[in-house]
Parts: sequence; C-alpha cells; structure tokens
Amino acid sequence: MNTLARESNSQIVKFPDSGTVLPGLVELIAADLAPKVVDIDVNAAYPKEFMHKLGAIGGFASMTPTEFGGSGRGLKHAIQVIEEASKECVSTGFLIWAQYALQWYLVNSANTELKSKMLPKLAMGELLGGTGQSNSMKSCCGIEEARLKATKVEGGWMINGTLPWVSNIGVEHFFHMGATVEGETGLLIGFVPGNHPGLTLVPSPHFVGMDGTNTFACQFRDAFLPDSQVVCRPGAEFTAFAARTKSAFILLQMGMGLGLIDACAAMMKRSNKTHSHVNRYLDDQAEDIEAALLEARAATYALADRIDQDGSAPYVKDTLALRLAGGELSLKAANAAMLHLGAKGYLLNNAAQRRLREAYFIAIVTPATKHLRKELAEMEQAPACCAA
Repeated sequence: MNTLARESNSQIVKFPDSGTVLPGLVELIAADLAPKVVDIDVNAAYPKEFMHKLGAIGGFASMTPTEFGGSGRGLKHAIQVIEEASKECVSTGFLIWAQYALQWYLVNSANTELKSKMLPKLAMGELLGGTGQSNSMKSCCGIEEARLKATKVEGGWMINGTLPWVSNIGVEHFFHMGATVEGETGLLIGFVPGNHPGLTLVPSPHFVGMDGTNTFACQFRDAFLPDSQVVCRPGAEFTAFAARTKSAFILLQMGMGLGLIDACAAMMKRSNKTHSHVNRYLDDQAEDIEAALLEARAATYALADRIDQDGSAPYVKDTLALRLAGGELSLKAANAAMLHLGAKGYLLNNAAQRRLREAYFIAIVTPATKHLRKELAEMEQAPACCAA
C-alpha cells in the first residue's frame, strides 16, 4: 500500500509498494520463504536456496557500487529488502543483513584486489556469508575483551582465539573477523572462508529462536591470514574505517524491526475481525502500533538517505538512538500481538509466539539495548566509543 507519513521536519515521505521495492521480491518471498518459516523456526532449517535466489534477482546488490557488480541503489533500498523478508521471518531478515554487512566492510576497504574478486559474487548471492563483528563492536566499547589476537608474520598475520557467535556461515561461506594487535590501537579486520586452514567451526547450542541462521563458534588456532585477505589494518586506518562504516552497519538492522512491527500490526488487525470486542481493552491497539511504525519507517528511510549522501560518520548518535527505539518498539508490538492472539498464540506453528522471540532477538543482537544505552550515555559525557 502507498502510505504517507510526516517526518519531524514536516516533509512528506511516500513509502513504496512492497511490489516495487525489487521486481520479483514479493513473489519469491511468497513461494520460497513463507511456506518454510515454521521449518526455519522449529527445525533450524537454513534457507540457503532462498538466499541464492534472492541474490540472483538483486536482493543483495543495493550497497555495492556498480563497478563491483552491485546495483548501487543505496542503504535505504537494502533496508527495504530486509524489511520485506522480515515481515515473514526475522531469522531470514537477519541473514540478509549479515550478507549486506559482509559486503559493506569490503566496499569500504582499501584492498581493491579483494573487493574486485569477491564483491560481484557476494552481490549476486553466488557466495554467502556473515560478519563476525559482535565481539569487535563490544570490545571497542569496553563491554567485553577482544577474543582474537593477531601477530604479524612474514606475508600476513597469525590469528588465535575464539569468536563465540558468528551467523550465516559454513564451510562454503565467508565472514569478517576482528583481532587486536599488541602495541596497536583498533583492530585488524580480515576476510576468511569457513574452511580456512586453522579455523574450526563449532555448532552453537540450540536457541529458542533464530536457530536457522547457521550460527557457529569460530576457533582460530595459528590460522595464517595473508595480507591479501586483510580488509583493514589497525591504527589510523581502522579509525577511519570505523567512522565510514558504523552508522550504515547498524541502521541496516532497522529492516528487521520494521518488518516485524508491520507483521505484528497485521496480526492484531486479523485478530480484531473476531475478537475486537475484547481486544479493545488492551493497552496497545493496532492503530497505535501502525502509527508508531509509520514514524519509525519515515525516520529510518530519511536517515538512510542522509548517510548515503554525507557518509556514515556524522550520524552515529542519530543511528544509535533510532536503533534503540526500533528495538523497544519491536518488543512493544510483539507483546501487543501476543496479547491480541491470546491462547492461540501459544501454538507451536503460530506466528505470535515466534514474533515475540524474534523481538527479543532484535533487542539483544549486537548492538543490544544495553549496549546502545551505554554508548549514548557516554556520548553525552565524552567522544563516542570506537566501532568495528
């Protein structure tokens, strides 16, 4: 549907029809994702075929420049693709985010040879992968210690340590790792395949949700990272790299929240067809959630356009604040939907209980609610934390 909403600066924002975001996207989601959502959630099925098909129609190409095989349609378009998938399945929306984040680091790397080799295949979904930057982001802000250490050797670096949670990976996938280097500030960022020598992928314990995301612990034991696979070096190069990448990296996650909130509002409206006489006594109504969704969507799209225009660095605080609000609204919408559905929401194949678990994921995935609040509080007192 075409919807109008007003930004805080009173400009009119027109939202696109779902069918106009990307040709073939709605049809692909209906045919290849929607019928498999319960299997993804309950049986930890990884939607590999859907991901490859999505890449083939341009669903991963938005943030990669045309000279590297992308469409160059920008951050807002990438968010819209994630949003459409997340209306059906936030696990899959998260995988799409991971694929974009993987490319985004390469796009901003000075390693032109690596970019030219890998970006076209990633942008078209021939190769899949994720970003192992959760620990990097938290270690840079003093939340936890860095788990990987790098030592300079001839022709590259020796990597040791374990990353506990890396998603959208496997032996045929790729991901980024961040490691500290003694005597250096910031991190060394590398690009590695799942079958990299010296790397062992250890399956994660079963989760209550998001179990279909191919999440592994990544153990590095004297794993040699050649200079040809370095995305960013520590020191001044890392500082500039973090400034270029942080806002877009985080704002991309709003696609998951927007899609989930949209689905929750729709679920509440369906429930009201038979139970409005009692649902009307609940605190949060469908029109309340929809109004908040329109505001969040307008703010997200507008900020994405500004980041595309001016770069990532000027908008870190705005991004953190909006991402925090998006996580909180996701929880509110999913809670409201569960209360509207009542006992039916407890059924294993009912979307209400799944949406509640997905909302908690949005509020917990890095940067989590407490992480965002910590950074925002510190920004009021001192310069921002570094970020990976």
